[in-house]
Amino acid sequence: MILKTLLIASLTLSSLFAITGQEIAQKVHDRDDGDNSTSNMKMILIDKQGNERVRDLKRYAKDKGEDELKLMFFLSPADVRNTAFLTYDYEDSNKDDDQWLYLPELRKVKRIASSDKSSSFMGSDFTYSDMTSRNVQDYTYKVMKEAVVDGHKTWQMLVTPKTDKTIEETGYTKSIVFVRQDNFVIVQALHYIKAGKKLKYMKINSLEEIDGIWTIKQMQMVTKKGKKTLHKTVFEFSDIKYNQNLEESFFSTRTLERGL
Repeated sequence: MILKTLLIASLTLSSLFAITGQEIAQKVHDRDDGDNSTSNMKMILIDKQGNERVRDLKRYAKDKGEDELKLMFFLSPADVRNTAFLTYDYEDSNKDDDQWLYLPELRKVKRIASSDKSSSFMGSDFTYSDMTSRNVQDYTYKVMKEAVVDGHKTWQMLVTPKTDKTIEETGYTKSIVFVRQDNFVIVQALHYIKAGKKLKYMKINSLEEIDGIWTIKQMQMVTKKGKKTLHKTVFEFSDIKYNQNLEESFFSTRTLERGL
C-alpha cells in the first residue's frame, strides 16, 4: 500500500514536471495575442482610503516582425488629456525597449531612460517596465507546483532575473507567477519589489476569447506593505478589435505630438 502510494505520488510529480519552466515561459511568450488591435481603456487609481480617480484612454498595438509597437492616448480627465505614451517592445533581449511620453503642458516628448523604467507609470501601480513584455531569456524559471486559480489549473512558477540590470529596470527581485495550463495566460502574479520591502499583487479579473485570441478585459495591480494596502490600480479594456488597418508610421513621436 505504501509502495503504491509512493508510486502514484512519483507519477504525479513526473507528469507535473513533464514540461519545464523555460518551456512554459516560451509558450506564454509565443501565444497569439493578436495584431493591429485597438481598444478603449480605463485606468482606475484607488488610494488607501478607497478614493478613486478614473482616466480614459485609447490604445493601439501593432506587430512589426517579432517586435511590438504600442501607443496610448489619454482622453480624460482634463489634467491628463492629450498625454500620450509610445512603446517599441523589442524581441531582442540585448536591445533596450524604447519608450516615450508626451506631456502636453510642456509640449515636449520625453524619452523614458532605462533607470526610470521601474518607476510608476502615470501614478499607477504599474511601472513603465510593466508596460512591455518580458524577454524570456532574461530570467530563470522553476515550476513550484500546480495550483487552482478561479477554477482553472495553473502552474505556479518562481521567476528570477538573471542580472542586476534586469532587476534595476523592472524594480523586481523575483516573481511568483501562475500560468493557466489550458491557454498559457499569466492570470496571477506576486512581485517582490527591490525598494521599500513592498509586494505587488497582479490579478486578471476578466479574460475572454475574442476572434480566437485570449484577451484580457480587466486586470489589477495592488501594492502592499505587510498586510496594508498602499494603492491599487485597475485596467479595464472594452471595444477590443483585432486586424485593424494600422500603419507602422502611425507609431511615431510625431503622432504623440499631433494627438488624435
